[in-house]
Amino acid sequence: MPVELREVCDADIPAITAIYAEQIAGVNSYEYSAPSHEEMGARVRASVDAGYPYLVAERDGAVVGYAYVGAYRARAGYRWTVENSIYLTSGAQGHGIGKALLGELIARCQQRGYRQMIAVIGDARNLASRRLHERFGFRTVGVFTGIGRKHGRWLDGVQMQRALGSSDTAPPSDE
Repeated sequence: MPVELREVCDADIPAITAIYAEQIAGVNSYEYSAPSHEEMGARVRASVDAGYPYLVAERDGAVVGYAYVGAYRARAGYRWTVENSIYLTSGAQGHGIGKALLGELIARCQQRGYRQMIAVIGDARNLASRRLHERFGFRTVGVFTGIGRKHGRWLDGVQMQRALGSSDTAPPSDE
């Protein structure tokens, strides 16, 4: 079953909301309750309107995953650094869909001149996400012990980083 990657559209909001709700039920997000379709739509539109890539993976006409980047931090000096997020339905995991989404996100971010990509993995025990990022050259740059709490337990968070384009070896073109 081939997977098609494409830009998000408003019709994808219900599927994205459902996928995210599935992740919230676990520990892949520190949110405790799923946003409404309206709230998720506002989040997606804000990201797209800010010029960040926001992709969906579609298989057999159904959205089975999505990925996007956003600002790593709000301060101007961080504007060349993005943070990625990837969410898949449970049935889509282990089929190369996360790999396809992350690869495309990296390519689009490099084309747009971003220099660093950060992955914040909310549960250090999420080895699949850590390995996926490692395959794309991310390295662990920090582990935060007990940084979040969900489902009655403390969670360790992992930060991973990957250089994009010419990284920090040359000034950005928009400086």
